[in-house]
Amino acid sequence: MKKITLGGGGLGVSRLGLGCMGMSGGYTGAGTDDLGSIATIHRAMELGVTYFDTAEIYGPYTNEELLAKAFAGRRDEVVIATKFGQINHLVPEENGLPVLGLNGTPENVRRAVEGSLRRLNTDYIDLYYQHRIDPGTPIEDTVGTLSELIEEGKIRHYGLSEAAPATIRRAHAVHPVAAVQTEYSLWTRDPEAEVLPTVRELGIGFVPYSPLGRGFLTGTIRSLDQLDAEDWRRSNPRFEGDNLEANIRIVEQVDDVARQLGATPAQVALAWLLAQGDDIAPIPGTRRVANLEQNVAADELVLSAEQLEQLSAVAAPVGDRYADMSRING
Repeated sequence: MKKITLGGGGLGVSRLGLGCMGMSGGYTGAGTDDLGSIATIHRAMELGVTYFDTAEIYGPYTNEELLAKAFAGRRDEVVIATKFGQINHLVPEENGLPVLGLNGTPENVRRAVEGSLRRLNTDYIDLYYQHRIDPGTPIEDTVGTLSELIEEGKIRHYGLSEAAPATIRRAHAVHPVAAVQTEYSLWTRDPEAEVLPTVRELGIGFVPYSPLGRGFLTGTIRSLDQLDAEDWRRSNPRFEGDNLEANIRIVEQVDDVARQLGATPAQVALAWLLAQGDDIAPIPGTRRVANLEQNVAADELVLSAEQLEQLSAVAAPVGDRYADMSRING
């Protein structure tokens, strides 16, 4: 597995990471097989994957606890990225569950990091992201606290998820940002307009999440009937009604290139993304070893100039990428 460095602080990671959210919730079948998920994590490590992405809100909390079990006795072999900011730790839990709400205040950041350190059973977090920007707290205040946590050794680097270019610049002026995480794939190319140019100008790493279009680019989803009732994609605009049928055209074009290469659509989608720059570290998620092995093989797949051009010409999908876009790009 090839390696890259995120940002200017020397954070080395595998070119492909592993997104772990789906092991604990959100998608069909999630949270039903911890042993299988741990086996997938261990296989990823065997294949050279070093970067594992989680968040306190995944579960909530259970995904971080799952990673702690998987990394027991092997903490120094991995880069752990987790996130804060979508749970408000300053109010009492309701019915035993945390209260959701954007909160980037210094006090909330400190409460969040202590919880993540405890659940991950580690003394430090390699990369600590603000999951979503809190419009009620100046980014300078949030990053000031993150800078203190770096000085204290509780985190080693920090990042931003779904941040607008102006916010990225303000944060970077307080303390260098190691990585910006945003949805990016053949399914979502919005970052190419402003976010990617900004992070490249500033020397910040870029981590595309949902690089397989929330599973759509694998070519296996053709109907909502394939998804559990609790699967959040059922309420995603791109999967709803006529949009789903219209968006299948994207998969058909990826399928065409996959047939040319004798590869899977997922491998082609990841290879296209990797071809967009050496500063990109996608984090495809899966709970299954077989899917992981296919995804990792994309690191060696080379697309021709004609194939890259064919894929880059694919039209944008129909529908917003979230039902509520107001919480994105703060």
